[in-house]
Amino acid sequence: MTNEIVTPIFQFGTSRFLQAHAALFVHEALSAGDAVGPITVVAISGSASGRARLQGLARDEGYPVVIRGLKKGHRVEHEIRVKSIRRALDAELDWSRLTTLFAEQAEFVVSNTTEAGLTIPSDLVVNLTHARGPAPAGYPAKLLVLLAHRFAVSARPVVVLPTELVPRNGDTLKEALIALAKRSGASDALLSFIADDCVFANSLVDRIVSSAIEPVGAVAEPYALWAIEQQAGLRLPCRHPAIALVDDLDRIERLKLHILNLGHTVLAQYWMADGLRPNLTVREMLEVDGYRSLLTEIYGSEVVPGFKARGLEQEATAYVATTLERFDNPFLDHRLSDIAAGHLTKVQRRIGGFLQWVPEERRRQSPSLEKILSAVDQNADRQNVVP
Repeated sequence: MTNEIVTPIFQFGTSRFLQAHAALFVHEALSAGDAVGPITVVAISGSASGRARLQGLARDEGYPVVIRGLKKGHRVEHEIRVKSIRRALDAELDWSRLTTLFAEQAEFVVSNTTEAGLTIPSDLVVNLTHARGPAPAGYPAKLLVLLAHRFAVSARPVVVLPTELVPRNGDTLKEALIALAKRSGASDALLSFIADDCVFANSLVDRIVSSAIEPVGAVAEPYALWAIEQQAGLRLPCRHPAIALVDDLDRIERLKLHILNLGHTVLAQYWMADGLRPNLTVREMLEVDGYRSLLTEIYGSEVVPGFKARGLEQEATAYVATTLERFDNPFLDHRLSDIAAGHLTKVQRRIGGFLQWVPEERRRQSPSLEKILSAVDQNADRQNVVP
């Protein structure tokens, strides 16, 4: 064991979302004596922006998260200095050190990559016996090699908590790792360690983190949720009021994905299609003539009836009201340009997924959503045509 500070939580990703969500929860839990320990944050993409944030994340004075918004009708505005991150590593540049520390210290793994970040190329193969590098490409491949090295060193299991907005994200990541491990010639013992000993939790996160503070930090709304599905062997890195253990994530996931996230993506589609100004925010767009009524009409005539057909009308109606209140937050500048990143994937999951989930007769009564899905799919097809 090294003489360095022990960080039982390894956070993969430096995004402003994680800064104002999981890392902030751990900070507040540490202050109350309700966390297992501090965090090592890992930049996984090798991007210049991710590396630039690293230096500021682990400073002794912490980094700022400003909470602004309305909570139960009252104005909330305060700053928190988050000090839960005690070490920052670059997966590409610090791979050897990362493998050593992960094998010795990791008890929990938290990640937030893009929505496509848990996928693995079907032909990818990694070397499971050379943890000293170079680092494999992509988060799942990196995690597999780290787990293989940990298994070789101690065989102590870890709890993996992906927060990517992917249905059953824990199961998805686990299945991807096992498939990659098999292609890469993993032993039966290693496969059993990943499949049976380590815990991959399905979870859902919800907090609008509207803007970054440079060089590091974030501005976020008061509302926050980290819903984690119960399973055998599950442990949590901390206790926090925003963390909820639930028996079934599906209801919560559908509400968030097909109301809040769907609403964001609907607005992003019209923002792009109508050529609105580049720095427009969600709140500002809803103040432009026509767009609020367009969104509320989609919610009222297409989305809520779809939930009603699934027996969730009351929950959906209440969540729509909460969502519109969050969209109207006067203190957040949630830019449509940020929401539009990865638009094709988001449309397919948020709108296409909703239309596949509702009964067929309801899908035929969702013309606006069908039109958006069709337009985006056709545009993607045109872009994929080889001249």
